[in-house]
Amino acid sequence: MNGLVRRVGLSLLGPVLAVLVALVISAVVIALIGQDPLEAFRVMTNLGDSPSQQVQSIVVILNRAVPLFLAGLAVAVAFRMGLFNIGVEGQYRMATILAAAVGAAVALPGPLHLLLIVVVAMVVGALWAGIVGVLKVTRGVSEVISSIMLNFIALGLASFLLTGPLRGSPPGASIVTTAEIPESGRVPSLNGLLTALGLAAPRSGLHGFLLVAVVVGVVVAVLLQRTRFGFDLRATGLSPSAATASGVDARGMVVKTMLISGGIAGLIGLPDLLGSQYDYGTEFTAGLGFLGIAVALLGRSTPIGIALAALLFAFLDRAALPLQFADIPSSVVTIIQGTIVLAVVIANEIARRLALRSAERAGAAAGPGPQTDGDDGAPPPRAPDGGQRVHTGVPGGQQGAQA
Repeated sequence: MNGLVRRVGLSLLGPVLAVLVALVISAVVIALIGQDPLEAFRVMTNLGDSPSQQVQSIVVILNRAVPLFLAGLAVAVAFRMGLFNIGVEGQYRMATILAAAVGAAVALPGPLHLLLIVVVAMVVGALWAGIVGVLKVTRGVSEVISSIMLNFIALGLASFLLTGPLRGSPPGASIVTTAEIPESGRVPSLNGLLTALGLAAPRSGLHGFLLVAVVVGVVVAVLLQRTRFGFDLRATGLSPSAATASGVDARGMVVKTMLISGGIAGLIGLPDLLGSQYDYGTEFTAGLGFLGIAVALLGRSTPIGIALAALLFAFLDRAALPLQFADIPSSVVTIIQGTIVLAVVIANEIARRLALRSAERAGAAAGPGPQTDGDDGAPPPRAPDGGQRVHTGVPGGQQGAQA
């Protein structure tokens, strides 16, 4: 029991330290620009005076948190494999514009229409990320370099498609968009659920894609923690040579992991596309892929941690507008987010070293283990080729990339 409490405490130490350090540094910065830090934090935490305003603020936070949660999951899957999928931004942008175009071009019954859009988005995202995996295993190209380059290609290609073959807005329009997705391809809001709970009806709709995000989070958690594939993925991330020795196709795992990561990334733009905007345009939400990296780091690549981190970043994004109304620079939010990213890397390293020292002390206290399998002094069993068998057990709490 004490060991479990210690592990949980060490896993929470990094994120908590990161947030506290970010708040302290942000308070110093706010004071240096001549503003009251306490007043700034009060404005940020004020969700409204009336029940309807408070519910609306919560809806805004949840709507922003859903794509951030999906972005964090996409990055975290690659992290567990020891891969840094920095190309999530390009993957979801390509997936969203093509899904929007397909959704506007076909006419199907509601469930089939919606399913088609989701499948197209996931397939496009997976294929775009798969390029990174193939380049890594066939040519040894770093996934960081190739995914960054593919981001630029994706943004340029999306711009070309939007202003050319997939343009749906009339000539001379100030905002260029694809054609609008019909009613059958839209996800209804969850406002009825809010009113059923006795809450005030918000001015905007709570994205119904929230339920899809929850399902995706559960599936990812089960896949990584309760399946052989998840074990092989984590083992390959920790030691590709040991995983290969135990019969795991390490090269294939790289490609499969990137496909899964890209498939999840393809869903990032769908909450806004199917819940409020219904088309892809020049003003479509950008930067979610890069924020997903910070969310995954703060959430320590676990679905529950990522959900909490997504809510925190969504809360900070929502606070930018009230700060402007209070004549406080909204860049305070950017400072806090950037400081969290920097602090979480340092705090995670501190927590990792503390966990390592704790494990070393526990091992020293336990003493050396038995050297033989019996009383006859026989050596450990050896593999058929004469080499000593490789143990590939992966401790459940130590997965994930160290960014």
